[in-house]
Amino acid sequence: MDEAEASSRYWCHICYEMVNPILETGSMKCPICEGEFLEEMVTATNLRSVNLLLNMGVYLSTPRTEKISEDGENGRLRYGLSSMQGWRSSMEDAHAAYTNLDGSTAFFGVYDGHGGKEVAKFCAKFLHKQVLEHEAYRAGDLGTSVQKAFLRMDEMMCGKTGQKELALLKGIVDQSEGLSGSDEDNGLTDNWPSEGIHSHYRGPNSGCTACVAIIRNNILIVANAGDSRCIMSRKGQAQDLSKDHKPDLDVEKNRILEAGGYVQYGRVNGSLNLSRAIGDMELKQNKSLPAEKQIVTANPDIVTVELTEDDDFLIIACDGIWDCLSSQQAVDLVKEQMNTEKRLSVVCERVLDRCLAPASGGDGCDNMTMILVQFKKPLDIKPSLEQQSVSSVL
Repeated sequence: MDEAEASSRYWCHICYEMVNPILETGSMKCPICEGEFLEEMVTATNLRSVNLLLNMGVYLSTPRTEKISEDGENGRLRYGLSSMQGWRSSMEDAHAAYTNLDGSTAFFGVYDGHGGKEVAKFCAKFLHKQVLEHEAYRAGDLGTSVQKAFLRMDEMMCGKTGQKELALLKGIVDQSEGLSGSDEDNGLTDNWPSEGIHSHYRGPNSGCTACVAIIRNNILIVANAGDSRCIMSRKGQAQDLSKDHKPDLDVEKNRILEAGGYVQYGRVNGSLNLSRAIGDMELKQNKSLPAEKQIVTANPDIVTVELTEDDDFLIIACDGIWDCLSSQQAVDLVKEQMNTEKRLSVVCERVLDRCLAPASGGDGCDNMTMILVQFKKPLDIKPSLEQQSVSSVL
């Protein structure tokens, strides 16, 4: 953000968002949390301090180590997961785990929010459903369907419907006022209004990473936008199936510059330390460019892997884990814990505890979410209806 841009923005003391309330709402009310405590204008002299505060977050005096954990399986795989708030003052991660997305497909996703929890919760609620709805999915093209689902998240969050759903997920409005799917209709969103960029509401300034693994038969599809990560253990050796999207990478920096942005202090426009994310709509406002070429894009990298008998397990986790462990260290730790613990959720819990910092500040103080997926052998076992399970945590 340069001096001219900064002069028109205010810092909300309630949700810690930088906003232009008059442009977005026509009043001095924050468009994110609807608060009115906006009198401190962000100027070029204090912009960096504000950005550092926004990205540092607020730490608790003692960490919250209670965990949300679960296990599930089908005929081909079993999984365990765990998430923990840790030292952060709020929990902004979300996840989804479906062993039976459509009878032959499993879906696992980790969503690491920044600037708020609502975008991560939105993705946990809707992204897998959009994968199912795309015509490419019905044609067997999983890669295209998941790519379009990532981009569709940004489209859905624009407009009044998206604004109301985000407010519901953030806890601002009553549940009865929001739009959400039900178990009966699988929450499908075919009737979502097509308001898009023509609506007054341009979408959230908060955002999230998204790292998704889809397994059908012996094919694994990994889609990633941001710095959450998916790795696989193959004969005990870590295989990175995604790459962290950071602004200093040449391909990312080139796109940022060509879209009119810049990289400062290793951050997009001096604030966001990710170059790809869902949400963050203020960094996606170049009307002359498609979504894939915006300063920040939700367009994921797609990796396709044919699974073999050599493949042991997957780990999908947010950067709260990867700040503390390398990919190989994570594989080694999981293998060590699996020697004595059969419940995969407990293995995840032990990894989270290992990564938790002893004091606030530095690595080990972020929210942490981890999904561990173990492949059953042989890989051609047919799924068992009795063992199928579905889970989504928002």
